[in-house]
Amino acid sequence: MLDITVIILTKDERLHIARCLENVNQIARKVYVVDCHSTDGTQEIARSFGADVVEHDWPGNQAEQFNWALDNLTIDTEWILRLDADEYLLPELINELKEILPGIQSDVSGIVFKRRHIFMDRWMKRGIYPVKILRLFRKGHGRYEQRLMDEHIVLNDGREYECFNDFCDHNLNNLSWFCKKHVDYAVREAAELLDLEFRLCKKPENGHLSDQAGSKRRKKHSYARKPLFWRSFAYFLYRYFAKGAWRDGKEGFIFTFIQGWWYRTLVDAKVYEIKRKCGNDPEKITRLLREEYGVSL
Repeated sequence: MLDITVIILTKDERLHIARCLENVNQIARKVYVVDCHSTDGTQEIARSFGADVVEHDWPGNQAEQFNWALDNLTIDTEWILRLDADEYLLPELINELKEILPGIQSDVSGIVFKRRHIFMDRWMKRGIYPVKILRLFRKGHGRYEQRLMDEHIVLNDGREYECFNDFCDHNLNNLSWFCKKHVDYAVREAAELLDLEFRLCKKPENGHLSDQAGSKRRKKHSYARKPLFWRSFAYFLYRYFAKGAWRDGKEGFIFTFIQGWWYRTLVDAKVYEIKRKCGNDPEKITRLLREEYGVSL
């Protein structure tokens, strides 16, 4: 076993949790499932795979929930791995970690993985792959930044090391669930874009992002300055044609259309709706987000 504690946040993840735990049990010395009062038996399945299950009320976003876990769980390993229940490490990545982690240089504080999206049981090889995300970090050296969406682990010191192999985001729910998830995300994404435009709140800039996360954040700032609705269409064209998502068949079209055009258009529609009600008044926008959508910046 490697000197790793895995933290998995859950809410009704019966469909995925066994696969995830069977996967990480190959390398982790300790596994915590931080559950938000699941009603589908997620907790019992997790315990049957040896995980410690801790119940905690949902604070409003994943960053706060994960940071709560860092502050309140007993973690005595050198490394901490963050995974979602619908994610798993490929065998090649597991072998790579077993090879590099015991002897990794002391100034490495975070390890970046490449994420594969498996959609309708097909790997989306083009369009956005590879997404590089820092998911493994030394205890005391990393923490989630406080954001509603697109949150990343930031390091307070040290440097990151990038693994060659991948982990998978492979959700088994149906398309209705996938679309509903993006409807729920849309208002939070709209709030983030409005925050970029109007500086609704000031976020502390502690630590540093991985290289790709920083690049993605800069692109998001650029995206936020583009015209509403045009930008979502242009983003779809970029992913589908320029980045080659069309080569992933019908599944590639569905994935890119929903995630790259429909969702982004829905976000812009939310921004448009909020601006119609509030104009460009930051105080009114902040109040509407809080009172009508339950989003506190």
